[in-house]
Amino acid sequence: MDPVVVGIASVIVIVILIYCGSYVAITLSIVSFIGVWILRGDMTIAMRMMTLAVTDSIKSYDFASIPTFVMMGLIVGKAGIGTEIYEVFHHVFRRVRAGLGVATVAANAAFAAVTGSSIASASVFTRVSVPEMIRYDYGKRFAVGVVAGSSVLGMLIPPSVMLIIYAFVAEQSVGDMFLAGVMPGLLLASAFIGAILVMTVVAPKFIGKGAFVTPAAEGDATMSTLTMINKLAPLSLLIAIVLGGIYTGIVTAAEAGAAGALVAFLIAALKGRMSFKAIKEVLIETGHITAAILFLIMSATMYSRMLGIAGLPSLFSDWLGQANLSFELMMVLYVILLIFLGTIIDTSSIILICAPLFLKTIEEMGLSLVWFGIITVVGAEIGLLTPPFGISCFVIRTALNRSDISLNDIFVGAFPFAVVMLLVLTLLIAFPAISLMLL
Repeated sequence: MDPVVVGIASVIVIVILIYCGSYVAITLSIVSFIGVWILRGDMTIAMRMMTLAVTDSIKSYDFASIPTFVMMGLIVGKAGIGTEIYEVFHHVFRRVRAGLGVATVAANAAFAAVTGSSIASASVFTRVSVPEMIRYDYGKRFAVGVVAGSSVLGMLIPPSVMLIIYAFVAEQSVGDMFLAGVMPGLLLASAFIGAILVMTVVAPKFIGKGAFVTPAAEGDATMSTLTMINKLAPLSLLIAIVLGGIYTGIVTAAEAGAAGALVAFLIAALKGRMSFKAIKEVLIETGHITAAILFLIMSATMYSRMLGIAGLPSLFSDWLGQANLSFELMMVLYVILLIFLGTIIDTSSIILICAPLFLKTIEEMGLSLVWFGIITVVGAEIGLLTPPFGISCFVIRTALNRSDISLNDIFVGAFPFAVVMLLVLTLLIAFPAISLMLL
């Protein structure tokens, strides 16, 4: 059978199986194995090639940073640092219209700097922020939407596990990817805040009556400067150790994650939050999350090699070159592909499947692969807010456990923030310097 036909057929089969509910990693593994078997005509060769792909994919030292950053994020959640950050920003923005919404975005941005996980952010702020906004008579859809929207900052603001995965795929420096994520992350957070302020004017019913009544006017106690410093001290310490250590070259990304996890553990222990049960939960969940990510990486490596044997990446790159597509049209097609896949699979899977197909073309056009990584992550993040997958929305629904707020309410509430993300993505494509200014 023609290798190109096998490659194209594999893509079609994968999309069909995923839409039917098949797990992404298992789908990629099975299709890859069968594809190599058909191309080489020998099951033994297919088995050996797939085994080699698995060992090559996970032996990289860079992947040691995944479990350490995952563990740090989980411990930070257990330590209650997210709650303390929210309390501080709640106080700072108490006199601003829709102040609780603005505080949620600001707190999520700060929390992202020590967790690197959108799921962790969504879980923490669903429990902290949503009940508070509903108590102050904010709209329910807005309350869950602002948490869903701002939770994606965890995938962009360093340290981000998704940036680590892309760095491995594109063979880029993790430190460079982290630096490139800073300004886009701050821009996205600022855009969310701006959108909230605009919505107070153009869609006051959506935000709710509480957005126009400051909690301070209802007798809330003020917070002293010393109290705010104490609440933000753990966050500042972790940022200094993790990001400061990486950018100064004192530690590698994996070592920084381990150091951050240790410091987070000590902070949680001093706060009395690290019981034996909590430690057990963190270790088990770290194992589950890490195993799921590494399984995806192994499967994606297998699939990439199968496509390489079929010659599809080269064919696709040649087609892009012969089609003489403009830069703008190519990026439109890429963003559409990212958003489409975002409706059915998670961000890491999108990065592992899509990025390799375009890397050669991007490099030949003289564009930065670091910049392209930021575009890929932001574009894939939009899928976290879109049905039917929308993992952040599902996490919020599970963590909230309220019968009066449906999954549809969460998707509707998150829609304005998905639109804002698309606008910011357009800016990042048009002005690459935003992503590269710190490099």
